Amino acid sequence: MKDLLEYRFLIPLALLLGFAPFFPQPHIVEKIRMLANGTLKRPIDIFDLFWHAWPFALLVYKLAKDFIGRFS
Repeated sequence: MKDLLEYRFLIPLALLLGFAPFFPQPHIVEKIRMLANGTLKRPIDIFDLFWHAWPFALLVYKLAKDFIGRFS
């Protein structure tokens, strides 16, 4: 599991899976707009938001863990 939490895997994963499909607009952008407008109600849309957001959440977790570890 530790190998999967390396930046060489996390950054491409976040960019590719997080923003796919790229055209006409990334799904994560569409789902965040729906969330902000209050129209994110269908279960498939909620799952889609989760699916495209988890690589970013994992990358933020890794960055925070490394940042905190550096100063403690």
